[in-house]
Amino acid sequence: MVDVAKNLKEVLGHLPEGVELVAISKYHPNEYILPAYEAGQRIFGESRPQELAAKYEALPKDIEWHMIGHLQTNKVKLIAPFVALIHSADSERLIRVINDEAIRNGRVIDILLEIHVADEETKSGWTYDALLKYVKSGALAAMKGVRVRGVMGIATYTSNEFRVRLDFELLQQYKKELEAYFDSSFDTLSMGMSDDYPLALDYGTTMVRIGSLIFGKRDYAAAEKEATV
Repeated sequence: MVDVAKNLKEVLGHLPEGVELVAISKYHPNEYILPAYEAGQRIFGESRPQELAAKYEALPKDIEWHMIGHLQTNKVKLIAPFVALIHSADSERLIRVINDEAIRNGRVIDILLEIHVADEETKSGWTYDALLKYVKSGALAAMKGVRVRGVMGIATYTSNEFRVRLDFELLQQYKKELEAYFDSSFDTLSMGMSDDYPLALDYGTTMVRIGSLIFGKRDYAAAEKEATV
């Protein structure tokens, strides 16, 4: 079995003060999460609402659960009662549903605005122009059930370091430009994963999302089989 606690310590040793680690536990069983928890990690990220809800029920209640994957509007209700941060607020419709579910649960849910910068059509997120138009419309500011904490983005999956740096630089720039429309709680720049987080650190990331460096490679086939049982 992977030495999760050792791996976690190693990753944390590379993060400067002020950068939060989201341990991406998606597709990993609870037996992998608990050693990280026991080593002091409290923020974990999941990409599937059903898996997230099941882990919330089974694991210690002081864990701060983050939703990091594409979120369908009809699945928001599964995580609205407890989710700490939704990284993937990528459309007006989704934000409206998160707002409604938050109010229904007597909560304010923190969200990040996902911006598409990667040179890949499969990645989700707002174009910056569409997002800026939406923010300027005032619709977001009028919502009482969500609090916008910042932006999230995923760099192009490539060995071309110049392209990855360009993506991170754009996200840093967009976050800075958007600060004018929010208060001081708009303080989060979520970018950088296992393969590219050292580069993200060069561009002011405040939150990195790291999974395989901590938990090892995921067995997607086994996880999918388990999910259908």
